[in-house]
Amino acid sequence: MSEFGKKFENITLVPSEGGRFEVSFDGQLVFDRKKEGRFPENEEIKAMVRKKV
Repeated sequence: MSEFGKKFENITLVPSEGGRFEVSFDGQLVFDRKKEGRFPENEEIKAMVRKKV
C-alpha cells in the first residue's frame, strides 16, 4: 500500500476460513473471491481503492 502513503489511518487483515478473500473499503465490499471465482490482481485492488479515495 506504499502507493497511497499516509492516506489511511489503518489497514486490517482479518483471517477467516472457507476460502474467503474479500476486500472492503470504508465498510463496503469491493471484491469477493467467491463471487468472482478468482483472486484479484494487485493493480485491480489499487484501482478499486483509487476510486474510493
